[in-house]
Amino acid sequence: MARDRSPAGPDWRALAAEAAGCQACGLWAQATQTVFGEGAVPAAIMLVGEQPGDQEDRAGHPFVGPAGRVLDEALEEAGIDRDAVYVTNAVKHFKWKPRGKRRIHDKPNRAEALACRPWLDRELELVGPDVLVALGATAAQSLLGSSFRLTQQQGTDITGTGLAPHVVATTHPSLVLRAPDPDVRDVTRRRMVQGLAVAAQLAGGRS
Repeated sequence: MARDRSPAGPDWRALAAEAAGCQACGLWAQATQTVFGEGAVPAAIMLVGEQPGDQEDRAGHPFVGPAGRVLDEALEEAGIDRDAVYVTNAVKHFKWKPRGKRRIHDKPNRAEALACRPWLDRELELVGPDVLVALGATAAQSLLGSSFRLTQQQGTDITGTGLAPHVVATTHPSLVLRAPDPDVRDVTRRRMVQGLAVAAQLAGGRS
């Protein structure tokens, strides 16, 4: 069973309860449930992924599947306590397509990300992070615009966005899992850890 990292604040609970009934786009119809963010509120660091995966959809918690285990290990290596951060996704419902008996991840489109953006903005207001971390290109483009290129700006301190004092984009943990061989997996993982370490440094003592 996933460890409960949900914050206890009444404002967050009310927001999560409201999001549970969201039907702003069609993804709710094929998802098990809304997978809202969770963690510390307020928090120095807020992490935003793309969308919940199959196990997250079933459990109702973000980053609890294989990608979540990769993220936990990377956070620890970067010196970040996961229980001290807030973790969420740009899209709150699992988008998938069938492949036999399996549900395979399907990338959310721009309209679906925009439909979920009000929830993310309200999470940002409650969490008030010093550092906002975008995990993967889809999350980064959702936050920073379609012209953002993760390959060029990974691990850099981005300021002046109006989202948080600092924004850092780094690799999504699922990319580590999809690496074709151990050498590529190691390089991909190290890049993710480096981006998280930048976030830890920018957050200073609050992380």
